[in-house]
Amino acid sequence: MNLRGIVSVSGKPGLYKVIGQNKSGFVIEGLDAQKLKLVVNLSTSKLASLEDITVFGEDEDLKLVDIFGRMKEGANVPDAKADGKALRAYFRDVAPGHDEDKVYASDMKKIINWYNILKDLPVFEEEAPAVASEEGKE
Repeated sequence: MNLRGIVSVSGKPGLYKVIGQNKSGFVIEGLDAQKLKLVVNLSTSKLASLEDITVFGEDEDLKLVDIFGRMKEGANVPDAKADGKALRAYFRDVAPGHDEDKVYASDMKKIINWYNILKDLPVFEEEAPAVASEEGKE
């Protein structure tokens, strides 16, 4: 799964793909059917890259990419509007070891919404690009 360049913008629903950068911020494009393009000013909005997002864990934080992978393998993703108990039961399966005191129902709903946006896109099936190693540069 290649989540590089996919971001969430504070105060805006949905997910976006970074397509460029200018002096005032980033040019982003919505991942929905409208393909709306926006310029996001970094002084007024926050961007969160999905490949960098983690979920609180009991021992160590869980990567969102790993949670999406488990969601993809399993079936029956609950509706994001399901009650908190159903979401919590589902998250015990796809994110074992998440900290139940710090991960709220709103967080689980957001992750399910993001999954539903991404699951039909080509980036969901792509392999993540390999990180260049420092050893090869010498």
